Amino acid sequence: MAERWRSETHTFHLAKGEMTITLKDVAILTGLPISGDAIIGSTTKPEGGSGPLILAELGFDMPTTTPIQGRGHPPLNAGQVSILWLVTHIQNEVEINDETPEDQVELYARIYLIGLVGEFLFPDKSNRWIQGIWFSLLNGDWDAIGEKSWGSAVLAGLYRELCTCSKVGAKQASDAMFILQLWVWEHLPMFSPLDPRPYRRADDELNFLQNPTYGVK
Repeated sequence: MAERWRSETHTFHLAKGEMTITLKDVAILTGLPISGDAIIGSTTKPEGGSGPLILAELGFDMPTTTPIQGRGHPPLNAGQVSILWLVTHIQNEVEINDETPEDQVELYARIYLIGLVGEFLFPDKSNRWIQGIWFSLLNGDWDAIGEKSWGSAVLAGLYRELCTCSKVGAKQASDAMFILQLWVWEHLPMFSPLDPRPYRRADDELNFLQNPTYGVK
């Protein structure tokens, strides 16, 4: 599909004509909001770097000099946070029960959102680091976070990445490529699994989800 992408029109050039992924596709497949405030942020690094701001948002100390085992960089490096370290820390150090203070539960929920956005919706090509910009964008009022147009930002990132990876010599792609896969399965059935049933969740699994999106189904 990347080889058929045209950056001039942001469309796939196919034998029968042109097609593209739309905001409606993103909304139906992912359930992400496509209206509301735009996802914007400053590209200027704060004085002293992003490290202190990231540590303040996380709410716990994080090594800045000790390399990750088997890795060449510390968990907090150049305004980025190691996904491996963050996931391991949460799994090993965090326990939430009925007695956990509400502010602590909210902190861990916010960290989960940061991981979801930084690793799943806007991953880098290494899939090892979460960019520091997401920490500031996911801070503040919960309702304000949910009212932002995340679907628009994801689609813009996907368009940008398709423009990049369609160039001669490109070997990798990032951003939300899972949306492209789901979109192809839906609109170009010749590329979908011959029998999609093994890929679908069982009814009992869907019952645990409230209003599962079309992509989940």
